[in-house]
Amino acid sequence: MNNLLVFCVKKWLHLSPDLVDSRLFDEESFYKQFRDDLRYSKKEVIIESPFISTNRMNSLIAPFEELVRRKVKVYVFTRHPDEHDLGMKQQAESAIRRFEAMGVQVLITTDYHHRKIAILDRNVLWEGSLNILSQTCSREIMRRIDSASLSTEMFEYLKLNRFIY
Repeated sequence: MNNLLVFCVKKWLHLSPDLVDSRLFDEESFYKQFRDDLRYSKKEVIIESPFISTNRMNSLIAPFEELVRRKVKVYVFTRHPDEHDLGMKQQAESAIRRFEAMGVQVLITTDYHHRKIAILDRNVLWEGSLNILSQTCSREIMRRIDSASLSTEMFEYLKLNRFIY
């Protein structure tokens, strides 16, 4: 797109310039791009996923182990296992123990939070409906935004500086 047209579209839509360049992913295309983003993360990965399933955990364990090996700080915010039914509770408890054993900091929420986001190096923001650590067969959508300003805005909006320095 030529620069004048992009400027006009942004002005007309009143969007952040960063959103014009964002991309949408579904449950089929999300994980390949997300794994690539994890591979290129250098400092910090923050994930909010209310549910954690054994199957999804098994599919993502290698990238998380690699992040920890490279000394990338990894934070996972998830619901307290008691907020799940028995089957999901057991999977969440097992996954939390597994994350903590490998060096991932798990922060437990107790307010039935339902946000699905990821912030990578405070430069890439993922947001949408897909439970990153549990999605299996549902139809979902995630938007990938390559923007330090919007990643920082989300970090500050969620007041994550209370937990992450």
